[in-house]
Parts: sequence; C-alpha cells; structure tokens
Amino acid sequence: MSSFFIKSKEKGKNTAVTKRKHDGDKMRAKKPNSKYDEEISSDSETESPIQAKKRQSNQDVEYDETPQEKKLRLAKLYLEQLKEDEENKAEEESFETDLVAGRLQEEVLIPPDPSEIRLLRGHKLPITCLVISSDEKFIFSAAKDCSIIKWDVESGKKLHTIPGGRKGTEDRHVGHTAHILCMAISSDGKYLATGDLNKLIMIWEAETCKHLYKFTGHKGPVSGLSFRKGSHDLYSASHDRSVKVWNVDENAYVETLFGHQDAITGLDSLSRECCVTAGGRDRTVRVWKIAEESQLVFHGHEGSIDCIQLINEEHMITGADDGSVSLWSVNKKKPLSTVKQAHGCHGDAGLEQPHWVASVAALQNSDAVASGSHNSQVQLWKCGQNYRGLQPLFSVPVSGFVNSLKFSSSGQFLVAGVGQEHRLGRWWRLKEAKNGIYIIPLKRKPPNPEETKITK
Repeated sequence: MSSFFIKSKEKGKNTAVTKRKHDGDKMRAKKPNSKYDEEISSDSETESPIQAKKRQSNQDVEYDETPQEKKLRLAKLYLEQLKEDEENKAEEESFETDLVAGRLQEEVLIPPDPSEIRLLRGHKLPITCLVISSDEKFIFSAAKDCSIIKWDVESGKKLHTIPGGRKGTEDRHVGHTAHILCMAISSDGKYLATGDLNKLIMIWEAETCKHLYKFTGHKGPVSGLSFRKGSHDLYSASHDRSVKVWNVDENAYVETLFGHQDAITGLDSLSRECCVTAGGRDRTVRVWKIAEESQLVFHGHEGSIDCIQLINEEHMITGADDGSVSLWSVNKKKPLSTVKQAHGCHGDAGLEQPHWVASVAALQNSDAVASGSHNSQVQLWKCGQNYRGLQPLFSVPVSGFVNSLKFSSSGQFLVAGVGQEHRLGRWWRLKEAKNGIYIIPLKRKPPNPEETKITK
C-alpha cells in the first residue's frame, strides 16, 4: 500500500496531495446572526466554533508548560489516539461482519415482475439525482428543472415540491435556479443537502423541506455530496477539483482538500472519517483520510470515471464513459475486477461505441450492486468471492438515461432516476423516455432453512 500512500506534507508537487485552501480559504466559517437562511462561505474571515475551540485549547497549554512537558503531553495524546483508532476499527469491522452475515450472502435475487415496477412522474425535465431516507418511507429527487420533490414510497404521492427558479432570480428565490447535480440525506433523516451548477450547496430540513442554510465557496459546479453516516458532517466535491468538509450542526465550513487533476464527478462516504471520489478525466479514484490529512490514489479505467459508490468501508464500485464497471479494494492500487462494455455498444457497424455508465449503486455490506446507462435497462450484478469478479444477475427494462440509482437500506427495492438526457449534458435525447423515478421491487429466493439455522 505504501507505493500509493501519499502524505500531505509533499507540498508543491503536481503528484503531491496537500491539505490546502483556496485563495482566501482560511478554514474559517461565518457565524450568522440568525440560525437559518444564512449564507456560509468557505472564504469567510471569521473563525468557526470548531476552530475557535482548537485555538483556545492550544493557547491554554502554550504558556503553562516546559518543552519537555509539552513533548510528554503530545506523546500521551498520540498514544491515546492510536488506541482509540484501533478500538474504533475493531468495532467497525465487527459490525460490518455481522451485517454481511445477515444480508444477501446467502440469498439470491430474482427478476421482478414488470407489472410491479412503479413510475412516479412530477419533474418536467430529466432526473439528475435522488436519495432514499434510511427508514425507507421517503424518496427525494431533483432534476434539470431545478426542482426538488419529496415522495411517499408507499403511496407514490408527492408530499412536497420545492420549485426551481429562473436564472437571474437568485436573490429572491428560495431554492435552486440552476440544474441540481447531487443530493444527500443524513442517516437520521434530519438534513437534506443539494448541490447545483451555480456552485451552491443548499441545506434543507428533510421533514418539512424548509430551507435552512446556503453554503458557498466552491469555484465550480457542485458534483458530489455525502453525509458521514451517524453524523452531520457533510462532504462536498466540485468541478473545481476540490473536496470541502462542512459541519451542518454548527452551520460551519471546516476545511478544503485538493489532489484531483480534473473535475470531480462523484463522491461517497460511510461511517469512517473519510470519503471516496471519482476524478473524471484524470482517471483516478481517491480515498481521502480527513483526520490524517492524506489520501490514497487508484488508477485503472481507460475512460472518464463518472460515478462511484462504496459497497462497504473496504470496497467500492465505479462506472466510466468507456462502458466499464469496476470493483476496487482500498488495499489494491488497481481494480479487483472490471467488466468492459457492461451495457453493450451502440452506433453503426464498425463505428460502435460503448454505452456510457451513468450511475452505479451498491447495497451496503452485501454482494449486490447495480449499474445504469442509456441502453434501456438497469443491470443487477453479484460480486464474486472476495470481490474478485462481477457476475450479471438480471436486467430490468427502463427506457432512458439512468442518471441515478439507489438501493433502499434493507434491500427491499431499488430506485432509478431516469431522463431523456444525460444528467451532465445534451449529447443525445431519447424522446421515447419518460422523466421520472422507477421503484423496482427486489425479490429473493428464500434461504435454505438448514443454512439459516446454522447462520443464526
């Protein structure tokens, strides 16, 4: 692993990974006068509460101890941190092992009945992104029409619509006025975050869809958002090649990370204090270790890596515009497995081009993953033993560009966000497609009773 583990101290080189700030980024946050409806910028000149506490702590000890005492104190803190990290790692691994044992490892998915697939329509333009609440009761979707819709999963009805605004109405419209590219929901269902082409991040109260905050600071379109599981720490990625960290509870900007050489196209995270990103045309996948100020760099795709999703804390899946789908381990520099032309090809004879992979999804801590393109189907896959292979399970007919895919947390259903156009452009238009979200029920063959007894 050391061959591709880059510490942030290698400053000033193109290949180095540094924990730097934009011009003017001083790891500060602007604390608003009122709690909500304020704009928080990563270019602000005021300290965030988090950094103020750290500075005060440093000042408290700076003048009250000798150099020898300071060295001893820091050594003790370092040892305590190592011990805590090891305990947390052991606890997480135990938790993941228990989850895997109870999930799809002993089950086999079977194709759903087409008549049971539901299409929910409400957006005027192509769907670009969606999320499912952890209790599986609600779906939030966004589109090129700049609107956000909250859906009730059971009834399929719209519960709330946040309309999009026209260009030039940013000062008076509450909501987005440019294409929404990404969204995330906190694991407790409290906050919804959305990012758009106008470089803005909006924070909403998920229950009421009330607007809370606006985060600014990215210099390009916001292309990826993810809440750290079990917290309200928010990671954002942008076409400006940076990753930013925010604390939504504190309404504060925390820090900015650099490393990618091209626009970041996707981001994901789970429970650990790290996130993964897809670097588009720089053809790299990166694992950012926030606390350690370092990152891991992975290479493997021949095309632009356009989407990424974590399967568990150790493995991830990516899709690229060369038509390939790849499985990765954080312990390996290259993909563990790659399926080329995963969705076939299109074009005249002799000029065939692979269908771009526009979206991927993973049922966390299981062996089930999915990918979407514009070949009129969503493809379900089963990961091989030790994630060293991808075996096709079945495909689900869906007409249009599958711009977003998400499994429900229990794996009872898969949701596809579909449009007549690709979420990032207008290279093709499929007139027969319908802009909407498809709810695809997932059925399983019941496990062998004897095996179930053994598992229990």
